[in-house]
Amino acid sequence: MGHALCICSPGTVIIDNKRYLFIQKLGEGGFSYVDLVEGLHDGHFYALKRILCHEQQDLEEAQREADMHHLFHHPNILHLVAYCVKERGTKHEAWLLLPFFKRGTLWNEIERLKDKDNFLTEDQILQLLLGICRGLEAIHAQGYAHRDLKPTNILLGDEGQPVLMDLGSMNQARICVEGSRQALALQSLGCVLYAMMFGEGPYDMVFQKGDSVALAVQNQLRIPQSPRHSLALRQLLASMMTVDPQQRPHIPFLLSQLEALQPPAPGQHTTQI
Repeated sequence: MGHALCICSPGTVIIDNKRYLFIQKLGEGGFSYVDLVEGLHDGHFYALKRILCHEQQDLEEAQREADMHHLFHHPNILHLVAYCVKERGTKHEAWLLLPFFKRGTLWNEIERLKDKDNFLTEDQILQLLLGICRGLEAIHAQGYAHRDLKPTNILLGDEGQPVLMDLGSMNQARICVEGSRQALALQSLGCVLYAMMFGEGPYDMVFQKGDSVALAVQNQLRIPQSPRHSLALRQLLASMMTVDPQQRPHIPFLLSQLEALQPPAPGQHTTQI
């Protein structure tokens, strides 16, 4: 189920024969906690996710989450550093050691900008969307759908690259019909794009609860006019959020559009599409 773990001294643990020092709590939710730890062997910071497992099913779900991480070796998908299970009498804790992203999530970045009455630029949006789509493409290639794509589940690396997390949401989410998987992803991705463009979810408070996708099935989205966004970007959002799932572009087509829309490198000629 994982590597043995031992508590070696107050505030430190050993995972895979490496010692980590507890720094502070980062957050908690449901039956899981996330702590900031420092690897004493390399000086790097990590996020240690501890899942309280009350039943065998909880252990199996934690193992599946670890297995999902092991499926991917992609720069836009969060990788798992180590996994172990700690026994406490009849109870267990599943521990996932993950990279720490000091910039936090995409939603943190959107909120920081809103506090300054600012927004992501179109170039930033296009670059972020491209990385998110590449991560989704890798997930779909393995026959899975993310199922909980939203700004709070997208981390930002030091250079601003998006990294998809919360792979546990893919548990038992294997979908055989390619069109269904693509349609689901495009709805969720459209909500993420809307948030990047306008600093809020398309359905406001419901968006924060992760229910935007369900609403998008039934409601045609009205896209606000803004001088910050090109017609091409607004049309891209509209195509992703259309009510009819068969009319939404698939990820490969979306990737080709995004690559064409990327700002030219210095010294290159601009190509209009």
